[in-house]
Amino acid sequence: MWAIGSQSCFMTRSKLFNENDVLDKAVQLFWCKGYHGTSAQDLVDALGISRSSLYDTFGDKRQLYIKALQQYRSVAAKGLINMIEESTQIDKTVEQIFRMAVKESLADKLTKGCFVVNTTVELAPHDKEIASIINENMNDIEDALCLGIKKGQEQGVFTKHQNARAFARFLFNNISGLRVAAKSGADKKVFDDIVRVTLSVLKK
Repeated sequence: MWAIGSQSCFMTRSKLFNENDVLDKAVQLFWCKGYHGTSAQDLVDALGISRSSLYDTFGDKRQLYIKALQQYRSVAAKGLINMIEESTQIDKTVEQIFRMAVKESLADKLTKGCFVVNTTVELAPHDKEIASIINENMNDIEDALCLGIKKGQEQGVFTKHQNARAFARFLFNNISGLRVAAKSGADKKVFDDIVRVTLSVLKK
């Protein structure tokens, strides 16, 4: 009887929080304040867990940031890739992707821009591991866009005056550019011009 009771005293306590929920909160905090602008106390306050639980579960601030970035990437990139792969009207889908980016940017009163783009500017030039994650994200989205362009070219809705890979890179760059413009508080007219000209290049 004593042995059973003794064993229970030394059992690891189960976590009283959901790691994915905490990572979602971390994404929002880092997205708003950036990596360098987020303090350890900011993390404790925003995530709602103790500092010891934070470090025991996620490691230091950098490790938490990387896990938050991977969480964001898994949701955002996967959603875009699925849209393209499942599309039966790829020209409409590409336009929808741009319109969604505009809508999200206009609705963002904090002008946060894109978490991945922000990370690219703030950390990727100085951190090889984070740069690798950013490049993987870029390659995955570029591959999906390339697939979409090929679909459109085969369906006769996109021009073939450039190869699909070149168009995919052009689209990815312009999506990223929209997010950068959002950081400066650009208005709807600016976004609409970017989207209109971008889509016109694809037309047959």
